[in-house]
Amino acid sequence: MKDTFKHQGLRQQLVNILKNKGITDANVLKAIGKIPRHLFMDSSFLDHAYQDKAFPIGADQTISQPYTVAFQSELLKIKSGDKILEIGTGSGYQTAVLCELGAKVYSIERQNELFKKTSKFLPKLGYRAKKLVFGDGYIGLEEEAPFDGVIVTAGAPFVPKPLLSQLKIGGKLVIPVGHDVQVMTMFTRKGQKEFEQEEFGEFRFVPLLEDKN
Repeated sequence: MKDTFKHQGLRQQLVNILKNKGITDANVLKAIGKIPRHLFMDSSFLDHAYQDKAFPIGADQTISQPYTVAFQSELLKIKSGDKILEIGTGSGYQTAVLCELGAKVYSIERQNELFKKTSKFLPKLGYRAKKLVFGDGYIGLEEEAPFDGVIVTAGAPFVPKPLLSQLKIGGKLVIPVGHDVQVMTMFTRKGQKEFEQEEFGEFRFVPLLEDKN
């Protein structure tokens, strides 16, 4: 679990790449600059850890591209103490970013292999989510709702209704919607049944699967 000066230097280069791509939130950039992304990846991919690319992590899942992680995190406009639901824990990299931003993180993972691995791994790095759950992201986490924000880290063919209903008034759902290519979409809850929808261009994600495995 080494984090060397070389790794730190590579992270700063990554932060500069993200700035050049339009990420402006200082807290998000600081989080990316601090988290040892190479530790979230298979050692054979270490050389790629600080490239702005997605990489496989097992169970047909990927560790998201840093730009995508930064982009989604920036859209949520997280304040310290915000209660955030993450759909798709995966490697835990996005979870760590949310923790660095001061969020109280509740995260759901449907792949048991990843859930077990990440549940053990995150605390070793000092990142403690409020709750890591092995379950179905499509149904959210009703018992912990409402949330200030919900972030979905896989491509959803449609917007799961429970995720909208579990938002606070003023809360935001950031979700990539679509089949082969997804459109990054943000819903802001304006009232009991009223939502504002905004779109932020195309991204590619692994699919959000129902149920658990």
